[in-house]
Amino acid sequence: MRVGGANRLRRDAIALAIVTVGYAGFAATVHNSYYQLMLTLVPIWAVLGLSWNMMSGMSGLVSFGHASFFGIGAYVVTLALVYWHLTPWLGIPLGMVAGAVAAVLIGLPTFRLRGHYFALSMLAYPLALLYVMEYLGFQEVPLPMHRDHPALFLQFVDPLPTTLVALGVFVLAMIAGMLVENTRFGLALLAIRQNELAAEAAGLDTWKWKMRALIGSGAIAAAAGGLYACVLLVVTPDSVFGVIVSAQALVVTLFGGVATVWGPVIGAAILIPLAETLNAKLGNIVPGIQGVVYGVAIIAIMLASPEGLFWTIRDRFFRAAPAAPMPAPGSLRIAPGTGTLLAVSGLSKSFGGLRAVQDVSFSVQAGEILGIIGPNGAGKTTLFNLLNGVLAADTGSAKLDGQELRGRKVHAISRLGVGRTFQVVRSFPRLPVLDNVIVGAYGAGTDDDAAAATAAAALEAVGLADRARLPAGQLTNKELRLMELARALAGSPRLLLLDETLAGLGRDECDAVLDVLRRLRAQGMTIVIIEHTMHAMLRLADRFVVLDHGRVLAEGPPRAVIEDKAVIEAYLGSKFLARQNA
Repeated sequence: MRVGGANRLRRDAIALAIVTVGYAGFAATVHNSYYQLMLTLVPIWAVLGLSWNMMSGMSGLVSFGHASFFGIGAYVVTLALVYWHLTPWLGIPLGMVAGAVAAVLIGLPTFRLRGHYFALSMLAYPLALLYVMEYLGFQEVPLPMHRDHPALFLQFVDPLPTTLVALGVFVLAMIAGMLVENTRFGLALLAIRQNELAAEAAGLDTWKWKMRALIGSGAIAAAAGGLYACVLLVVTPDSVFGVIVSAQALVVTLFGGVATVWGPVIGAAILIPLAETLNAKLGNIVPGIQGVVYGVAIIAIMLASPEGLFWTIRDRFFRAAPAAPMPAPGSLRIAPGTGTLLAVSGLSKSFGGLRAVQDVSFSVQAGEILGIIGPNGAGKTTLFNLLNGVLAADTGSAKLDGQELRGRKVHAISRLGVGRTFQVVRSFPRLPVLDNVIVGAYGAGTDDDAAAATAAAALEAVGLADRARLPAGQLTNKELRLMELARALAGSPRLLLLDETLAGLGRDECDAVLDVLRRLRAQGMTIVIIEHTMHAMLRLADRFVVLDHGRVLAEGPPRAVIEDKAVIEAYLGSKFLARQNA
C-alpha cells in the first residue's frame, strides 16, 4: 500500500458505500421503465469509464479504442447464450477473460508506439472488429428469451433487479480501481504518465506496468459490454464497437476527472442522463444528438476545467486531506567496493553520418568520482545514454563489475545498480516529493514499507526531508536536482551517473550540492559526473575524462588535464591557444 494509501482507501470505501446505498434507494423509487433503463446505463458507462481511466487516465496513454474490449464482452455473452445457453453469470467472466486476452494481443504491437500514434492505432481495433462481425453475419444478434429463469439469465420483468446488478458490477469495478489507485500499481502508472523515461531510469519496467493496466482495463470494459448486451437484449456491431462507444468512455472520464476513480462516476452521472434524455426528446429531429452532447461536454470541460470536475471541485471547495505521517527513515544501502567498478571499451554510436561517440574507452574505480568534461556537442550525454540503456551502442562494451550493460533495457540496468540523473530534471511534478523518491525504491524491488523508509532516508541524505509532502512541481531548481539525486539513491545504486547536476545553480547552491556529493563519496558511492562548472569539478573530481567530437581527448588528474594544450584548444579554440603561446 502506498504511503497514506490505507487512509485514502478507507475514505473512498465509505464514500462508495454511501453512493451505492443512496443510488439503490433512489432507483427503488423510480417506476417509469425508461428512467429505470437510464439508471441502469449510468453504472454501466461508469464502469467503462473506470476501465478507460485505469489505462489511459492513470498512465497517460490515450486510447480511442476501448470499444474493442466492450464489444468483445458483449459478443462473448451473447454468442455463449445463443449457442451454448450459457448464463450471463458465467458469460460475463468468460467475456472478461476474452477482454484480457485481447488486451495482450493489442498491447504487444501497440506499445511500441507513442503519443498520438498510439491513440490512433487503438482506434483501428474496434473498427476492424466491427467489420469482422458484419462479415461473419453477426449484424444483429438477439438474445434468446429465458423468462422462466429471470435471475439466471438476467431477464427480469421488473427492471429494478437489472439496475441493482449493474450497480453491483460498478461497485466491483470501483473497488478494483481504488486498489490500483492506492497501491504501487497506481504510483507506477502515474510516474509513467508524467515522465516515462524517468520512471524507466528509476528501475520500473514500464512496458510490464502498462501491459498490466491494459489487461485489467480490457477485462473491466468487457464486463461492462457483457452486461450492456443483457440490458439491450440485441447486439449489433455499431452498438458495441462503434466510435460513439469509445467516445463515451473517454468523455465521461475527461469530464469527471482523470487519474481518479471518481472522475468516471461524476461524468457518467451527469452526461448519460443528459444524453439519453435529449436523445429521447430530440433524437428524431437531431439524429446523433448523443454525439453532439459529448462533443459540447468535452469542449466545455477543456475550457472551464481542463483537469475535470472532480479536481476543480476538490481544489476549490475542499481542503486537501491531512498528510500521512512521514515514514521513519531507514538506511541507504551503499556498499563500498574495490577495484574497477565500470569498464568501458571501444564504445561507439552514430546517427546517420554523425559519429556522436567514437571508440570511447575508460574505467572507473570503486569509490572514486570521475568527471566527464568537454565542449558542447562532445557526446557526453550520448555516452551516458549508452551506459544506462536509453540508446543502444553500435559497437563496444560497458561492464559494471564484470556484468555487460550493452543490450540491456533501461530498467534492467538500473536494477543492476546504475542510478541516473538527467541534464534537464525529469520529475513527476504532480506527485509529492516523497512519492517521487519512492518510485526509485520500487524500481529496486523493495516492498512498500521498505520503499517508504528508504525514500525517507534518501531525502534526509540530500537535505530535503522537510519538503517531502510538497508536490515536486513546487520545488526550486536546486531542490529538484537534489530530489532527482535522492530518487537515484533510493534505488540502492553502486554507480551514479550525474548529468550536469549543478546546471543553473548559484555558487552557494553549488556548494550545498557538492557537500552532498562529498558525503556520498565518503560513504563509498562511486560517481561519474558530467559538468561544465569547472571550478566545482576541480574541487570534486578525482580524475577527468575529456571528450571532443565523440572521442577521448585526454584523461588524468584534473590539474594536468586542464593544462593540456589539446584540451585548451578544444574548449577555447586554436586562436586562443596561439595567443597564449605568443
